[in-house]
Amino acid sequence: MLRALDIRDMLIIDRLSLAFQPGLNVLTGETGAGKSILLDALGFVLGWRVRADVVRAGAAQGEVTAVFDLAPGHPALAVLSEAGFEAEGGELVLRRIVGADGRKQAFVNDRRVSAEVLRTLSDRLVELHGQHDDRGLLDARGHRALLDGFAGAGAALAVVRATWGAARAARGALAGAEAEVARLRAEEDWLTHAVAELDKLAPEPGEEAALDSRRRRMQAAARIGADIARAHAALGSDGAEGMIAGAIRRLDAVAAQAEGGLDEAIAALGRALEVLAEAESGVAAVRDAMDHDPATLERVEERLFALRALARKHGVAPDALAALAQDLRGRLARLSAGAAGLKPLAAAVDAADLAWQGAADTLSAMRHAAAARLQMAVAAELAPLKMERAVFGISVSPTDPGPEGQDEVAFTVATNPGAPAGPLGRIASGGELSRFLLALKVCLTAGETGLSLIFDEIDRGVGGATAAAVGRRLAQLAAGGQVLAVTHSPQVAACGAHHWRVDKQVLAGMTTSRVVALDGAGRVDEIARMLAGDTVTEAARAAARALLGDRAAA
Repeated sequence: MLRALDIRDMLIIDRLSLAFQPGLNVLTGETGAGKSILLDALGFVLGWRVRADVVRAGAAQGEVTAVFDLAPGHPALAVLSEAGFEAEGGELVLRRIVGADGRKQAFVNDRRVSAEVLRTLSDRLVELHGQHDDRGLLDARGHRALLDGFAGAGAALAVVRATWGAARAARGALAGAEAEVARLRAEEDWLTHAVAELDKLAPEPGEEAALDSRRRRMQAAARIGADIARAHAALGSDGAEGMIAGAIRRLDAVAAQAEGGLDEAIAALGRALEVLAEAESGVAAVRDAMDHDPATLERVEERLFALRALARKHGVAPDALAALAQDLRGRLARLSAGAAGLKPLAAAVDAADLAWQGAADTLSAMRHAAAARLQMAVAAELAPLKMERAVFGISVSPTDPGPEGQDEVAFTVATNPGAPAGPLGRIASGGELSRFLLALKVCLTAGETGLSLIFDEIDRGVGGATAAAVGRRLAQLAAGGQVLAVTHSPQVAACGAHHWRVDKQVLAGMTTSRVVALDGAGRVDEIARMLAGDTVTEAARAAARALLGDRAAA
């Protein structure tokens, strides 16, 4: 319940504090006195969009504070808990500030929050029906949501949306797989040829570098092989080795006669012979390693050139040819799977469509049943509003499948017996629309708890006994909660349990709006003014007392 509203420096309000009560609270006053400003201020603190220039002229900032009483289990407590607040019921204080530069700040229980948190809270705290709110009744696109809310179909609708999303994902997966198969089929000949060509060559990672190194060695051998052979011959038995060995034999033969003088020379020649043999062995090893068949060089060059040519053809490095072959073989394998791979995906689409259809059928059944209940409930509400001959209908017809199900919902009305039913906007007058709105809102909010209902000129277009009927219905609606009604109807005002008058005053050249709580004589005078106009007569006061007496009697 909205307990208090405090407004500072907003539009033509400098300072204003209102204490609302349970039951029907009515606000009256001349046109332009500022009644709508009160609703704008309330909407501002609840996070709704308002006009940009809301700060009072000359003020640095505007501020609105709203205090609500929350009973344990109030739906707003879940929103607070999700936002990180301790939610135990009791007092809830919303405060919002706007600077002259347009920058805004919002607070919940003195903790800063986003406007989105305020808007989410507002859906659980207040429902406002403005004087142009009946436009929503004329828009058939909103009728389905209203019926779903009445049916309590939130969980069923969530299942339909989830299964629709799953079905769409399954269809997307199948379509993607079919496109992939079609693409692979389009390049099947190329893939087959490319894989055969790669398999025939059988490239291996690192092979190109190894072949290139071997080719360079063989090419070098052709250039220096002759020199190495000649050097090996010069070191062998026909060369240096034979000469040193011969020298050692000759010196050994005469060593005794030299009485030891040749011993060191003979030993040095022996050592030289050993070193020479080691050198000759190393040169021989290099000679043997570089020895090759010219046909071998040709084969190495052919394979090296084939690897490089195939790499250029596919636009990859030679070392990537083996991986490319594996990838192309995989693509061929996926193509070979073909229809077999598509079958499970097609089955998944069928299963997802079946799940959606089941959920949509369940939701449709709920909507048809709820439509019958809502029609009866609205009919019961129309009789006290002097529209007992009107027939309210709800059409639930098939439409294209989608995330909201398979139903189109439209509200229709026939205002006179025998007249054809049709859309509200073409059949109902302004006053009838207002009463239909009231009857619908009574039915649609019947199950909601702790919600403050605000009606801005719901009595527009009606008067006399009909206005009195509207006032009585508002009072009955407020009996279990709280209703705020901005009205120009004296009959509706007389039904209020609490009454405020909104008027303007000019002080020191500044126009401001004020709100005065009325009771007793003040209330009689205000209702008399609403009946008589500028000049309040005793007859008007008597009529006002009669209205108030009738309300008390009721």
